[in-house]
Amino acid sequence: MTDDAAGPLAEVSVVPEPSAAQLNERQVIDYRTEREHCLEWLLTFGKNPKRADGYAHSTVKNRASRMDQHYRWVWEQEGRYTTDLTHEHADGYLEYLARQETSNAHKSACRKALMMLYKWRHHKRGAEQWEPQITFSRSNQTTTPRDYLTREERAKIREAALEYGSVPNVDSVSGEKRERWKTYLAQRFEKPKSELTREDWERANSWKTPTLVWTSLDAALRPIEVERARTSWVDIENGVLRIPREDASKNSENWIVGLKDQTVEMLDRWLDQRRAIEKYHGTDALWLTRESNPYQSASLRSVLHRLCEIADIDTTDRQMSWYTVRHSTGTYMVREEDLAAAQTQLRHRDPKSTMKYDQVPVEARKDALERMG
Repeated sequence: MTDDAAGPLAEVSVVPEPSAAQLNERQVIDYRTEREHCLEWLLTFGKNPKRADGYAHSTVKNRASRMDQHYRWVWEQEGRYTTDLTHEHADGYLEYLARQETSNAHKSACRKALMMLYKWRHHKRGAEQWEPQITFSRSNQTTTPRDYLTREERAKIREAALEYGSVPNVDSVSGEKRERWKTYLAQRFEKPKSELTREDWERANSWKTPTLVWTSLDAALRPIEVERARTSWVDIENGVLRIPREDASKNSENWIVGLKDQTVEMLDRWLDQRRAIEKYHGTDALWLTRESNPYQSASLRSVLHRLCEIADIDTTDRQMSWYTVRHSTGTYMVREEDLAAAQTQLRHRDPKSTMKYDQVPVEARKDALERMG
């Protein structure tokens, strides 16, 4: 079956034969509609939606087939037809591409096609903006993380997490300063100032954000893993996270992930505090946003940028997402231990996925130049 599109999609294969062969008649119609909406938007708005500046016809034509290949990969992974693509699908596809014996030029072209597809989903389907966690180097030898926190930045982020959202002790402020803090707490907890209690002041200094940040720094948590995190994961006695197969990002096996002693102590305190917070009643979610929703990529990005502000970390010209935290853990775990340790801590099924962290950070290379003279 050859799909011949008309109008602006002339010469673009909207439903290529390999896809049509896998679908029934109803699914073909649904898939064609989905693809037409996407490809026509890319032609008209894709490059710069605010200026109605679209991609060239040749660009859309060349990348349309690579987008279609991604859909078919998703169908194979899910065992069914679907157009409900997720960031996990995109990240998983990049990891799949990284393991293929093909040129990095091909992999990079596939990545660009994915970015166009998920850009459309962000603008027209209401999906969160996708930030790829893998790039493909031109040297055709390895894949590299986009950005990561340095050792110094990791320490600053840990310290900033202890300051994030904190308020003074209720007994240490008075007068106008106390009134300002009461106004802040009333807005934060959405209640009249007259109804604020000592418990509200204490709740403002909860261990939620510090545990979320410190646990993510230790365990290199992906955004989806923060979203899925459950109280049952936390093993205080042994100082580890136990991530069951059904909750693991790649759904491949049970994982045991090490934590710092300080992180374990914070988690112990948080679990105790959490029991007294009403929005956690009836749920085993380890962390929820102020709006009682699970954390996702966008809300986590906001937390990270606020932490960087507190820590005075310049984010100009840096692509700072929650994966920046994960990448830093992978980079330094490889340096401090080895690829095997990093593979387990990062929960990679394939060691090739860990290879991208086997690189010397820039500050170490600068030190080497100083020593070399």
